[in-house]
Amino acid sequence: MADSDPAPSVFSAPPALPQSIPRERMALLFTVMLVTAAGNTAMQSVMPSIGTALGVEDVWISLAYSWSALLWVVCAPIWADRSDQRGRKAMMALGLSGFIVSMGFCGLALWLGLTNALPAVWALIAFAAARSLYGGFGSAAPPAVQAYVASRTPRSERTQALSLIASSFGLGTVIGPALAPLMVLPFLGLTGPFIIFALIGVAALVTLRLRLPNDEPQFPARGNPYDAPYAGGSTAGHRHDGTGPDSTGSDGTEQGEAEDEDSLPEGKLRWRDPRLRPWVTVGLLGGHAQAMILGISGFLVLDRLGLRDTPTEGAGPVGLVLMAGALATLLAQWGLIPRLHLGPRAASLWGIAVAGAGAAILGAAQDLHSIALGYAIASLGFGLFRPGTTAGTSLAVSRAEQGRAGGVTASVAGASFIYAPALGVFLYNRSDWLGFGLILLLCLAVFVIGLRTLQPDEKLTRDRG
Repeated sequence: MADSDPAPSVFSAPPALPQSIPRERMALLFTVMLVTAAGNTAMQSVMPSIGTALGVEDVWISLAYSWSALLWVVCAPIWADRSDQRGRKAMMALGLSGFIVSMGFCGLALWLGLTNALPAVWALIAFAAARSLYGGFGSAAPPAVQAYVASRTPRSERTQALSLIASSFGLGTVIGPALAPLMVLPFLGLTGPFIIFALIGVAALVTLRLRLPNDEPQFPARGNPYDAPYAGGSTAGHRHDGTGPDSTGSDGTEQGEAEDEDSLPEGKLRWRDPRLRPWVTVGLLGGHAQAMILGISGFLVLDRLGLRDTPTEGAGPVGLVLMAGALATLLAQWGLIPRLHLGPRAASLWGIAVAGAGAAILGAAQDLHSIALGYAIASLGFGLFRPGTTAGTSLAVSRAEQGRAGGVTASVAGASFIYAPALGVFLYNRSDWLGFGLILLLCLAVFVIGLRTLQPDEKLTRDRG
């Protein structure tokens, strides 16, 4: 995000590192999110071809993700609260472990189906069960990473800091589809990306364990399970995670969560909290639109390029389309947000408007070029929208509530994938414009509601105290 070039390119550099977080630690956090994003998008690029090879209807492939998404919604707040009590590193490691085990078993289940060792229906059921491990345990990592970063950056820099973390997903969605066709190996076939990314996850987990300092709370947990370790003592002297004036992290450095916002309110941070309600509302509606586009896109490529009879050949074009979208997402998060100094409200509103335009182009596209263009424009919009709503949720609450805010953000993201992809595919299979028409209506609703209810950026990004 350097501004010193005479004619700067908006895609020249990633967001600047937060000064309060050492470069090595930020790289580890980035890697945790990068690996899971790359693995998931690699999986998404081959799943339409796998479903076609198994002879399974498109909608059932989409529904196979629903149980995992539901578990994500339920479990993310639990792990977010646990990260406040037990430390962010432990929850990141748990999330990576869930990703590794899930990818390995998903690959095994589908390989058994593709080799006719299991009937297709049982292979899909086994895949859905294995995928649920990611929803149940993989959901521990994102809120922990978000809380780690948000609690160590000032309010005026938080949009850019969270955009950097969000961009790890963008970079992962470039790497995943790019590598997926290369991982379709002779013995593993279309399940190669599952196994290889599980092994990459093991390497990331070992590195995290060895290189990121422990951040376990310095004081014992007391009180009821949700509020601990905040109950039973004065927050003036003993801040959450042991970051009071006299406390240091286990690596001997003072942790950065101490500000004027350290007092944690009683009770859970709920979606209907008045501070969060506008951001949750637009996040849910926009997330459903994004989930529908993602669900439809792979099958749309197979249909409009005439690849249903040769599903193995579909992995490459689907991967190219997903890569185009991922590059556009990086353009938004590494270029437009920092260069234009977009705040949460501006990023959310501009993003959803651009996403709607991209969805309209994608719905009318008939060849690979126009499909990639439409998907890229939609992804550019969502690349602005997602960091905007994430930062808005974070800035709407106090620094002490960042762990819980991270859980809300992760739950909202997961809720969008419970039924939206399957609904989008179901409508698309009946009429192209039924699916895309609903997506456009959702984008319009987000813009109108956001314009009326989201807080001004000047108020949100003003440092307190």
